[in-house]
Amino acid sequence: MGKLSETLALAQERARSLNLAYAGALTPREAWDVLQLAPGAKLVDVRTRAEWDWVGRVPGAVEIEWMLYPGNEPNAHFLAQFKRQVDPEALVMFLCRSGARSNAAANLAAASGYTNAYNILEGFEGDKDASGHRNKVGGWRHAGLPWIQG
Repeated sequence: MGKLSETLALAQERARSLNLAYAGALTPREAWDVLQLAPGAKLVDVRTRAEWDWVGRVPGAVEIEWMLYPGNEPNAHFLAQFKRQVDPEALVMFLCRSGARSNAAANLAAASGYTNAYNILEGFEGDKDASGHRNKVGGWRHAGLPWIQG
């Protein structure tokens, strides 16, 4: 079994153990590995425009707001925007700040026929540390994965 198959099998087992409706749950490092090993894979960043601009971006990610900024209103056009940009056959991974919005997006994708939908655990910034700060405990940036300042 190759690295891609092993990584996806682990993510799928996590999803089963957590009783998730989508294909799997990946750590940030695993998601990066999948992007390197699966040429058609897509990373969909569902954070807000403000987060992309002020916190940072993942190069090459498809950016679709789950919640609109400003106002923090749900993006009523999320699914239509997503379907225009991501093929239903693609392996798609969702990323947000901490993993909550991306979990919701992965659930919606799976319910909409995307059978290869994965959530990226920990998100871009990870959980808060004891002082209430992010980027110290888990997350894409803390793992040292590629990102650029917005």
